[in-house]
Amino acid sequence: MKNLNYKLIVSDFDGTLIDGNQQVPSKVKAAIDEYIANGGVFAVCTGRILYCILPRVRELGLKGFVVASQGTVIADIESGKIIKNGGMDYSGVAEICRNIKELGHPVNVYCDDDLYTDIPKDNKFLQMYERVVGIDAKYIGGDIVGFVLKNKPFCQKVAILVAPEKQAELYEELKKRLQGKYDVTCSATVLVEVSPLNDNKGTGLKFLAEKFGIPIEKTVAVGDNLNDLSMIKAAGMGVAVGNAVDALKEAADFVSETNNEGAIAQIIEKFGFA
Repeated sequence: MKNLNYKLIVSDFDGTLIDGNQQVPSKVKAAIDEYIANGGVFAVCTGRILYCILPRVRELGLKGFVVASQGTVIADIESGKIIKNGGMDYSGVAEICRNIKELGHPVNVYCDDDLYTDIPKDNKFLQMYERVVGIDAKYIGGDIVGFVLKNKPFCQKVAILVAPEKQAELYEELKKRLQGKYDVTCSATVLVEVSPLNDNKGTGLKFLAEKFGIPIEKTVAVGDNLNDLSMIKAAGMGVAVGNAVDALKEAADFVSETNNEGAIAQIIEKFGFA
């Protein structure tokens, strides 16, 4: 058995763990398996909802835990058992949707296993998104704010598909409008997302550290975008992959190789073992 240094490693999925071909490089898979076999705790942390990410990480042969929906939901990969399930009351979801609609954008609302959208199903960008994440969105043809108020769903996040050149403007405007009541962040270059305040990737990492009795200073968090910032700051060692956005690199303690170079394998070798 190898001696461990950092005992919990939490990795973002898209742009971090998987490469440009949507696969986990073989050396990364081998490194994760070795780390777990020696007693390390490895978790995937993603903005994707559990319904979408669970079959994907199983398909890739990963073990350990998956933190979904920006940190609100945590489950064991092999059993699917949920050990944390957070979210937002419908009234908060309606407020978020109302502000997004006032800004002139369509809305995606994520409620447990379902994605509700007011984007027509023949929209090519929605179709591409459905293919990538593996979900069939449910189209709400009328007022999505009214739909939320009538059906009162318990939801994990709200997201907006937006052109890359408009992402930064929408991100800043939503932050201003929502006045710190919710967590507003960006993941992919075409997404602005809103989730519960203080229920993010950083709190997901802290939850796992407490569950396994691991001191926070013995944790590593790895990511590539702004939605990873909370866990980068929370971890004992915050790592930005080489392809990360500049703001994340500036906040990180270490900048690794890129996802296409197998960054997670390098990080496990450098920080995972004593």
